[in-house]
Amino acid sequence: MSTYRGLVTFMALAMILLGLAMLIVTLRHGFGVGVILGVLFVAAGVGRLLMLRRKA
Repeated sequence: MSTYRGLVTFMALAMILLGLAMLIVTLRHGFGVGVILGVLFVAAGVGRLLMLRRKA
């Protein structure tokens, strides 16, 4: 795996984990903007992984 692919994969996984953490914290404290942001972070991370997979 090249350095670029490794870094992109790492950043995508970090975005997914950050989004999940935002969702969990927000839902534990009540519904808020964090739910929307969490879903968007997860979607961006998953989308980036899918784009990286298609390019290979």
